[in-house]
Amino acid sequence: MTRTPRLSLTLTAATLMVAANLLGATTADAADDPSVPPGTEATAAAPVEVDANDPDLKLPEGATLAEPKVLDIKQVVEDQGGEERREDTNADVKFALQAEVLFPKDSAKLTGESKARIASIAQEIEKQNATRIRVFGFTDDLGSSAHGDVLSRKRANAVQGVLESELTDSTVTYEVRGYGEQYPISSNATEAGRKKNRRVEVSFPRSDG
Repeated sequence: MTRTPRLSLTLTAATLMVAANLLGATTADAADDPSVPPGTEATAAAPVEVDANDPDLKLPEGATLAEPKVLDIKQVVEDQGGEERREDTNADVKFALQAEVLFPKDSAKLTGESKARIASIAQEIEKQNATRIRVFGFTDDLGSSAHGDVLSRKRANAVQGVLESELTDSTVTYEVRGYGEQYPISSNATEAGRKKNRRVEVSFPRSDG
């Protein structure tokens, strides 16, 4: 099978040093309560604690230190057609698959080809020894918001089901959610943008090795 050429680029994003208080073990079903918005979690801690009262800082009179920020290095690799996207940070790995390569239009039934794509993600999960997996579904803003919420949730559950069948580790837990039209990654004003927004994301921690 001919593989689609990939384009690679490295992005740098500033993230606030905030505690990301993620949920504990969850069931495999999609939840209705909100989670931490995808892609907004801090993934790194400051390497050195700075004492604001240290005289060597030589701050002007009355000046104070701003809240510390940490730069996350994010590597992004995307198929030339944009069907599959992988993001690596110092803490996490995230795959984003466009809905068109997983499901028929307005459906949550996986195609035969889609299961092979999900199986390859399962292999990476095993490689990273990850035991906590998040599967988030998203849609564009066409149709009602309620329909998008339900469809994205069903699609996330479908992807999670394949991952569960591929992974043999009984300690793996899942957070599965449907966000509907929330958190678009492109403009919904064009079909090209809406296509990017119709997606399922699978993310998990990187191993330290």
